[in-house]
Amino acid sequence: MLEQLFGSRTRTRLLNLFLKHPEKKFFIRELTRKIDTQINSVRRELKNLLECGIIEEVVEVDISQQGNESASSVKPVKKRLVKKNGDSTLRKYFRANSSFLLYDEISSLFLKSPLLLQKRFLKELSTFGTVEFAMLSGFFVGKTDSPVDILIVGDVEKNRINKLISSIEREIDQEINYSVMKKNEFLYRKSITDRFLFTLLEGKKLVLVDHLLQ
Repeated sequence: MLEQLFGSRTRTRLLNLFLKHPEKKFFIRELTRKIDTQINSVRRELKNLLECGIIEEVVEVDISQQGNESASSVKPVKKRLVKKNGDSTLRKYFRANSSFLLYDEISSLFLKSPLLLQKRFLKELSTFGTVEFAMLSGFFVGKTDSPVDILIVGDVEKNRINKLISSIEREIDQEINYSVMKKNEFLYRKSITDRFLFTLLEGKKLVLVDHLLQ
């Protein structure tokens, strides 16, 4: 949904990365790796975001070549050099511009992205196979100490789940932990008050499918 709203998958992924890490600076090839997108697309969308003002370009002196490792967390690479300034090197980074007029509103929208992902996951759920029970926890409900973010019970195609989870992880720049188990395993672990399952079922959660506990 965010991609539809902002008109570009690359733009959406860049905004998500910048707005969720407002204190960080990124160089262009780092951005390319993090959002797994071609560098030309990243350059094009950085130009658009710079023009609208929601991100800003930062040029800093990197004297790490002189042995000062704390001066920059980025190892010198010729292709990233901007220009020489005596014994130092100027490097170009990009970061969120917190003084942008609509910064708070747009940032809030991206922070609410778990709500949008919930709808997407529910839509895809029926394609996984026979799902007896499915719930979201952890990241999706703001519970940081949950053992997993997703629990699915049933006879499902794990490769389809893996593909969807990988896609979501790239979009939100965050690892999603999930567990899949058969119906018999779920019922057995519930009968013995399995700690892992008990923690999930008794904690904050969003149940998407329930043919077992009703």
